[in-house]
Amino acid sequence: MNRSPVWLAALFLLASCSIVYAGYDEGSAALNSGDYIRAYKEFKYAAEQGDARAQNRVGWMNDVGQGIPQNYSEALKWYRKAAEQGIADAQYDLGMMYIIGKGVPQDAAEAIKWLRYAADQGQARAQNTLGYMNATGQGVPQNYTEAEKWYRYAAEQGFPPAQSNLGVMYFNGQGVPQDFVQAHMWFNLAATGGYPDAQKWRDTVTAKMTPAQLTEAQRLATEWYLKKK
Repeated sequence: MNRSPVWLAALFLLASCSIVYAGYDEGSAALNSGDYIRAYKEFKYAAEQGDARAQNRVGWMNDVGQGIPQNYSEALKWYRKAAEQGIADAQYDLGMMYIIGKGVPQDAAEAIKWLRYAADQGQARAQNTLGYMNATGQGVPQNYTEAEKWYRYAAEQGFPPAQSNLGVMYFNGQGVPQDFVQAHMWFNLAATGGYPDAQKWRDTVTAKMTPAQLTEAQRLATEWYLKKK
């Protein structure tokens, strides 16, 4: 077959682009293999084409400085692009940047807005953070009922920090009646999930319980665990 030099050059350019800038999946493969520089190039290319998942990854890599120098302003920009497309993890990370003041002045109202978007999509870390903000009165009036609600959403998903926080609410009777059985159940689940603080809380509440209460708490924890399997 007779191929013109122009046609061959175009074919070579097309092939080169597909190798260097393949997209999100190739970025994920490079990231998993530890080739962070290649991963960033792949994600950045996909992000610039509007891929929300890639935008979130580019934001994260700028946030933590993986494969590139840490750059909070760039992280904020790409998190926002992904968040505006509805990526819950990006909404959470954007909210946390407003809480901490990374790349942007601290702004509790803006943080809560983005955390709420993420939480409404079922993002457990956002739900737990909203619970904490309501429990402590950070950025919002202190509201134990609201805190308990958000902690429970995350706890029911099996998120150990939220399970431990919900246990604290039951231990202290904040937003719920004081209930050592429920407190122990949630501390036990959180401790089983590897959350260190929950182990200390579980020991504390155990010292206040009767043998019958302890048996009931363990039964409830087992029942919850089996239901979620």
